[in-house]
Amino acid sequence: MLAAALAFLAGLLIGSFLNVCIYRLPRDLSVARPSRSFCPACEETIAWYDNIPLLSYAFLRGRCRRCHEPISIRYPLVELATALWFGWAVATMGPTPDALRLCIFGAILIALVVTDFEEQILPDEFTLGGTVVGIVLSLLIPLHGGIAHIFLYDKGERIASLGEAGLGAAVSALMLWLLRWIYEKVRHREGLGLGDVKMVAMIGAFLGLQGAIFTIMVGSILGSVVGLGFILIARKNAATYELPYGSFLGFAGLVVAFWFRTGF
Repeated sequence: MLAAALAFLAGLLIGSFLNVCIYRLPRDLSVARPSRSFCPACEETIAWYDNIPLLSYAFLRGRCRRCHEPISIRYPLVELATALWFGWAVATMGPTPDALRLCIFGAILIALVVTDFEEQILPDEFTLGGTVVGIVLSLLIPLHGGIAHIFLYDKGERIASLGEAGLGAAVSALMLWLLRWIYEKVRHREGLGLGDVKMVAMIGAFLGLQGAIFTIMVGSILGSVVGLGFILIARKNAATYELPYGSFLGFAGLVVAFWFRTGF
């Protein structure tokens, strides 16, 4: 329980940093400079005591201390979601390398879900950078099972794991790119962005081919059902309205990782 509690606290801090990335990366702002957070409304630097995850938002009642403009509820939600994911990962798997990989994967997906929902942008720092991280981690913290293990098992667990991560990234990205190409040829307009293709490559690097395929399936179902429901309720034009498919993919990736957590 102590390890899970510490992971929860670490998740709060990582969630706070993710909020910085979610705001700055789509605007081409550095996440390092300025090092201190600032209010988006008045651009006043936020004091450390006003930047404590969850608590400061509650104490300030969701408003900036200086200009009193509302602070988006997204900030505490991202912090809480990341903390819960970290705490659950360690509570389920213990303080292990597998839990660490699961935490990293969840943090990247949470950031992508929110960024695509708010800005309809999937930053390369998370998609391409996440793909590299997933492939490197497959060597350090081997994936268990997968198609590549059948053909590369005699080469050793780490090589088989690397092959599974590479296969998951390449094949899943190719699948989504083909769907994107076919849609454009049939409908004569873009249905999926390249960011979605890069994102599913990252998911494949962490989950392997089977996990990536399940993610695409679940994400597509969610996008169809939830997206269509939103379009009907909001009275949007289904022919032109662009749904944040990356958000559905990210949520699906979290669901698949949760379901197949013992495969990590």
